[in-house]
Amino acid sequence: MMSQNFLKKICRFMRLRTIYFLMAILLTGMMAEGIKAQTESGLTSGKISSSSNIAPVATVTSSYNWGEEKSDSNVTDGIIRIANYGEWTSESGITSWGAINYPWIQLDWDAPQKINKIILFDRADEKTHTAGGTLFFSDGEEISVFQIPNDGSPKEITFPPKEVEWVRFEVTDGDGLNLGLSEIEVYAAPDESSDYVSWVDPYIETTRGRYFFFITGRRPFGMIGAAPLTRNKNQDGGGYNYNTTEVLGYPQIHGWMLSGLTMMPTTGDIDPLKGEEYWKSSFSHDAEIVQPGYHRQYLEDYYVWVEQTSTDRVSYYRLTYTTETVADILLNLGGYVGTSTMTDANVTKVSNTKIEGDFNTTGRFWGGPDHVKIYFAAEFDRPFERLDGWDGETYFHDINNLEGRPGSTPKNEGQSYHDAPTAGVSARYKVTPGDQISVKFAVSYTSLENARNNLAKEGGHWDFEQVINESRQEWNHWLGKIDVEGGSYDQKTKFYTDLWHVLMGRSKIDDYSGDYPDYTQGDRVGSHTMNARLKVRKVPKDEQGESRFHMYNSDAFWLTQWNLNILWGLAWPEVLDDFSASLVQYADNGGLLPRGPNVGGYSYIMTGCPATPLIVSAYTKGILTKVDHEHAFEAMKSNHMPGGMLEVTDHYLQNGYFINNAGRTLEANFQDWSLAQMAKGLGKNEDSEYFLNRSVGWKHLFNDEEGLIFPKDEKGNWLHKDPLDGSGWVEGNSWQGTWSVSHDIAGLSEMMGGYEQVSEKLNFAFEQAQPDDFVFGYSDGHVSYANQPGLSGAHVFNHIDRPWLTQYWVRKVNEQAYGAVTPGEGYGGHDEDQGQMGGMSALMSMGIFSLRGTASINPVYEITSPVFDQITIKLDPAYYEGEEFVIKTYNNSTENMYIQKATLNGNSLDQFWFSHKEFSAGGILEIWLGPEPNKNWVD
Repeated sequence: MMSQNFLKKICRFMRLRTIYFLMAILLTGMMAEGIKAQTESGLTSGKISSSSNIAPVATVTSSYNWGEEKSDSNVTDGIIRIANYGEWTSESGITSWGAINYPWIQLDWDAPQKINKIILFDRADEKTHTAGGTLFFSDGEEISVFQIPNDGSPKEITFPPKEVEWVRFEVTDGDGLNLGLSEIEVYAAPDESSDYVSWVDPYIETTRGRYFFFITGRRPFGMIGAAPLTRNKNQDGGGYNYNTTEVLGYPQIHGWMLSGLTMMPTTGDIDPLKGEEYWKSSFSHDAEIVQPGYHRQYLEDYYVWVEQTSTDRVSYYRLTYTTETVADILLNLGGYVGTSTMTDANVTKVSNTKIEGDFNTTGRFWGGPDHVKIYFAAEFDRPFERLDGWDGETYFHDINNLEGRPGSTPKNEGQSYHDAPTAGVSARYKVTPGDQISVKFAVSYTSLENARNNLAKEGGHWDFEQVINESRQEWNHWLGKIDVEGGSYDQKTKFYTDLWHVLMGRSKIDDYSGDYPDYTQGDRVGSHTMNARLKVRKVPKDEQGESRFHMYNSDAFWLTQWNLNILWGLAWPEVLDDFSASLVQYADNGGLLPRGPNVGGYSYIMTGCPATPLIVSAYTKGILTKVDHEHAFEAMKSNHMPGGMLEVTDHYLQNGYFINNAGRTLEANFQDWSLAQMAKGLGKNEDSEYFLNRSVGWKHLFNDEEGLIFPKDEKGNWLHKDPLDGSGWVEGNSWQGTWSVSHDIAGLSEMMGGYEQVSEKLNFAFEQAQPDDFVFGYSDGHVSYANQPGLSGAHVFNHIDRPWLTQYWVRKVNEQAYGAVTPGEGYGGHDEDQGQMGGMSALMSMGIFSLRGTASINPVYEITSPVFDQITIKLDPAYYEGEEFVIKTYNNSTENMYIQKATLNGNSLDQFWFSHKEFSAGGILEIWLGPEPNKNWVD
């Protein structure tokens, strides 16, 4: 007999499942009828995700006893791996000679469903084992299934997408009585009717990503950033690494040099003093659900399902236990996590359902404030029996407060990643099979009061399913700003995964109240701010009392003129506007425009003043609305002078180049040119002329003999003449960096001897790089699309009267460098940098680019051949006059990559570009493709 408590738990669990069941029925019916009703948010209704289990909306029948049939919804009820509960159990028996009457079970849908994955869970009772069987499909196909685990672990069966009306599983091998299954999950494959979230594959290139590369628990640019930690390192496969199937915990913060607040559910006798390598748990990618806004894992060592979602500032967890045991929910606040190190933990038990406190973070390898305090508030939906704690080598029982020790030790000499003792608290529970415990966390970088307020304002309920649905709707709204049709399955998957990275990596740091941290004050030591001092400020308010913009934590905006500045401005102009205002606010606080703003302070990562082309591109497109234009210009002008972020030297001002560094020179020249554009727009002719004159310093570095740009020393001598030597460049070399003169390709062509010479040299570089898929490490190779300095090369051909070569090489690069959709490849395998490679990949797939990063006073978009048949960009009415801009491609195929002709709004387009003004008004660009170049297309 089930206990009364367990019945209550099942009823509570089933209420959630019933809601999901009813929603799924509605959605499936709508999909079957082909309905595409537009909601107010612009989402397309009636869509089932590839990560959505459609089994609950099926009619289930099964064999019962020697030929009898019955209805059995236990196999689709969402209760998984709990022995003797929520299972399909047949009446199968064993004869005296060992024969078994093997059972079957069938799922029927009211309308055809397109599926590509089925997961089978055997009953959790190891005395009975459904070991193998056959899957039958309504289309006549059969798939044999072997080696189904006997402990309830998932058996995942994947296959090419197929349309079916029913699926039947017949057991062909087993042992014991009452064979059956704990659960069947059937997953819909993405198709043209699927929502945008369905097409995102967060696994892509996770074996090479960075700590902040994979964040499933984040809204677009959300403050909270929760995700499982499987490999505790920053770059080269850190954070969530697909190859590492052990979970070390669930940090709530995944940011640029910002991390911490790690939750880990455990069961049994666990000693947290031994750290993450002791409390970690294995898991399987089978039965794992990974998508923007939702993550599900089963911790094999602790017999618990972990589900995760989030709002903008609150992370939600739902833990479902499958065995009777003692459970501890650990909250680690000490030691190294990905990009920084936690010390000085301070925790208070407010009640048996609430804890709060703060901790310090330090040891940021790439710079930033030396110490940043993070405040948090956590709440549990069920009272814990007691709160234990630990610090270093000491364990504390039944505590109300914990104070962790200060101090950390560099892992190596100098400023580096740090080690520190683990410290934290543990909420103790007794759980039985089916028990669920929900936990939610909020953080603040300003005060404990604001952490509490963030939790109250955005986490004021326990409806986990509601948060999942709202997160999915928000992600669909943002991703759906660009709708694509056609292309291959992999191309569409990669495209929406690109957009996810473009919108996910960087994070807000302002509280719900509008308070934000200012760490600009302190002593600069290299890239670090030592003795950083916190000043709490408020984001400026509009007339309605709402924050005018957000403040951000972000990796460097280094060379974003070739990706984010363009893409954000197309589909999400408010983002470009918001970041521009945020960067100027940093300058108001500390005098400098940040390269990579770190929790309200400066990190000084990379070189130059990359904020300038970003802000200028917002201005030239007419979307700089959240900051005064004159004020923004003055902030940039100040940062282009001695003492500013551009870090100009007397030698640069007098001779036009940086000593021993061609990379810095070309970057600064482009930024000076960008600032001249805004000066011209503001009628500041003297400033415009001054910065234009500064923008041609690169000419002093052109080597006539080699026909490329090289670094010079203080006396004007060549530093070297090896075009593949990265000395005197910033993560590049002469072959890659020469084309960075994107504001003056005509001048570069003149110095090289004309378009023919430029074309031969650049084409040679691409031919040399193609065997290696145009992917090289820092400073290596003739062309590298794995890192920022090489991202403009293929589009230079447009500017030297060779647009067909741009069309050819863009297609090749997009396919070879960015076309993979595996955990090992997808972004050049090197350094994705919070959406920059994703942005480049997306723009190539759309056939859109701007060599000058839309920073010219009259910005234009250059076209090449898209991979999709139709691309619809939904224009933001707050910024643009038109409703949508459509790019329609005819005769598109892998072979047909060359533009034969094009029209814009029905008028012949005999040039490789159209203006931003034309884009913002809305319209349709039509492109006809063919297998051979039309060298007469462009006048």
